[in-house]
Amino acid sequence: MGGTVLKDAPANRFEVTGAVAAAGETAIGKSLRDLGTSNVDTLVSTPEALPDLLRRSDVCISFTSPAAEVANLPAILESKRPLVMGTTGFTEDQRKWIMNAIPGVIPTVMSSNFSVGANALFAIAATLKNLPKDFDISIVEAHHSGKADAPSGTATTIAEIVSEARGYSKTVHGRSGMSKRTREELEVTSLRGGGVPGIHEIYAFGPSEMLKFEHLAFSRSVFAQGALLAAQWVVEGREPKLYSMFDVLGFRAQP
Repeated sequence: MGGTVLKDAPANRFEVTGAVAAAGETAIGKSLRDLGTSNVDTLVSTPEALPDLLRRSDVCISFTSPAAEVANLPAILESKRPLVMGTTGFTEDQRKWIMNAIPGVIPTVMSSNFSVGANALFAIAATLKNLPKDFDISIVEAHHSGKADAPSGTATTIAEIVSEARGYSKTVHGRSGMSKRTREELEVTSLRGGGVPGIHEIYAFGPSEMLKFEHLAFSRSVFAQGALLAAQWVVEGREPKLYSMFDVLGFRAQP
């Protein structure tokens, strides 16, 4: 995702002032032009260069591993630069630390999925609270075979929204053997294969009918475009707190 953001940024009137990769990555010391990532001569640096790069930047966009995000965040907080965070797969402790560290320090757009369509799907998921109680909700997500976390961050977000809307107290990941579904269970299934950028489906099963809501990403650029949109939005003098793409897109009014 970082590479996709770097590729799309110049075309969206962004100047790429720095790029950071994990220590040991072969890209370090090479330019984005040489790597074929972007048509600019910006060099890829180690995380130690982050404070200096942030001083020369207006906003930081971060897609990385949970451990790297936690390690890099103190430098970003110290810089007071707005942040767009697309990292997923945090442990509960890591997530709590991030949620407590950011408010009052920097404006941050944090989302498991930056695409406009996926966030419309989140909004639809919230409306499922209005369906009759005898409707059962299930979530299916599919991604490329190289994706490490399952379920995806987007599916987890949908599950949290649906659980709150429908009162589910338990999540079941796949079924086997003798296991009838109970009313308190939400089903979430993950599929991995090939080069699928991302598919997320919500099924609402009624006694005599079914609803299906689906978001399909054609390429990773859809996520990069959303992240860049969030970056444009968050630098506009926002209050230092956590935001989501709901805020960026106006699905939720801000005071």
